[in-house]
Amino acid sequence: MERKVYKLGDHVIMRKPHACKTNDWIITRVGVDIKLKCSFCGREIMMDRLEFERKLKKVMEDTNE
Repeated sequence: MERKVYKLGDHVIMRKPHACKTNDWIITRVGVDIKLKCSFCGREIMMDRLEFERKLKKVMEDTNE
């Protein structure tokens, strides 16, 4: 099974929107857990990698490039 690589600064679209009505997040920490920051309101959440991969819809772009 191929493991996907996520980088700091990647914009990701999640399946369900946040309470502020956006589903655009920025990855701020990568490891066993993934830390995400809402691109609209700035709220940060952490979830384990398996939960993140289930809830992920699409990886948009890398903001560090």
